[in-house]
Amino acid sequence: MAFHLNDHFFATLDSSIRGVNDAQMLPPVCYTDQGFYEFEKDAIFAREWLCVGRASYVANPGDYFTTMHMGEPVVVVKGRDGVIRAMSTVCQHRAMLVAEGKGNTRSFLCPYHHWAYGLDGQLIGAPAMERACGFDKTKIRLPQFKVEVWLGFIFINFDLSAAPLAPRLSRVAEVLKNYDLETADGSPPQDAQVFSWNWKVMLENNNDGYHANRLHAGPVHDAAPSDLSEFPQDLPEDTAGYYRFNKTLHPDMSFNPTLKALLPVFPNLTEEDRGRLLFANVPPSLSLVIRSDMVSYLILHANSHDTVAMSRGWLVAPGASSQPLFQERLAMNVQTSAEIAAQDLHVDSLIPIGLRSRYAARGRYSWQEQAQRELNAWLVKRYRVEWESRKRAAAE
Repeated sequence: MAFHLNDHFFATLDSSIRGVNDAQMLPPVCYTDQGFYEFEKDAIFAREWLCVGRASYVANPGDYFTTMHMGEPVVVVKGRDGVIRAMSTVCQHRAMLVAEGKGNTRSFLCPYHHWAYGLDGQLIGAPAMERACGFDKTKIRLPQFKVEVWLGFIFINFDLSAAPLAPRLSRVAEVLKNYDLETADGSPPQDAQVFSWNWKVMLENNNDGYHANRLHAGPVHDAAPSDLSEFPQDLPEDTAGYYRFNKTLHPDMSFNPTLKALLPVFPNLTEEDRGRLLFANVPPSLSLVIRSDMVSYLILHANSHDTVAMSRGWLVAPGASSQPLFQERLAMNVQTSAEIAAQDLHVDSLIPIGLRSRYAARGRYSWQEQAQRELNAWLVKRYRVEWESRKRAAAE
């Protein structure tokens, strides 16, 4: 039976945004239906701030990297004027892509017909176009997107009239401030991996503390028991992100065989900070997993209803990467994180099968899944804005 958006469907979402002890998951169709993803492209991805990487990826003038959100190819580049810009990579001649991968350049040259664009996206060269009637290269440029840098992370927005991001992340920034992420040492840009499931499946897993001592049962994750999760009860209604804490059984707990921080601890942490993990999320594209010696970040790119690309990176205290044995200690952290991630990925691969089943239910939440309820509230608000906008447009 074909799925159709209607008032009744959006009314059923009420049960997903109640308090966590009364709420249930979103309808399975929100994860499996291509038509619903097309709706999400307008409701979410065309309007919200989307993480693409770190400012350190484009440290020098001419540095650039390419990425993609909702199937739109994007290049992020630092201009000669020091400004970070984001723009489409689609040549305005015949839709060839003018940039791939990453590197440093003085301009972007379309390999097909050699139309050339400056680092600001302006067309600066178009060979053999002198006979084209009314052709004016000064009026042609690569489409531009809004850019905002928050705690060293680069976000873009396809909506040029979008409100700034940072004011709606003030509470999240407050709990992150002792980690001073803007000055942290970090990994170079990572190539994204593509997975065969809906983006929300992966973002929800990154948010979920309920499964930690179950799926990941064992000495490493048991040092941060799920029943020591703590959730804020007073997040602003217009927040663009949310977070949770998880107390640990000992200070400076970290994910490696020693269960202790192997890398230098972030210098401004309080005793309270060092006794807990912090999980912060800026939907729909950024998740942070934070311990006292390392921050792991995951950037999600939803490019179809049943595929998502994800790139991983890490941040450490300023100067930590120049310490003796840094790479060896980092490798211990990364290896253990990879073992945990493998368990998550296996689960993520099975959930879509269940979501497509006729027996899939809108299950109830544990109190340890409040982050899922926070994501639901963020989503449903935006779904309803888009639905009401479509109804108004249809009535005009």
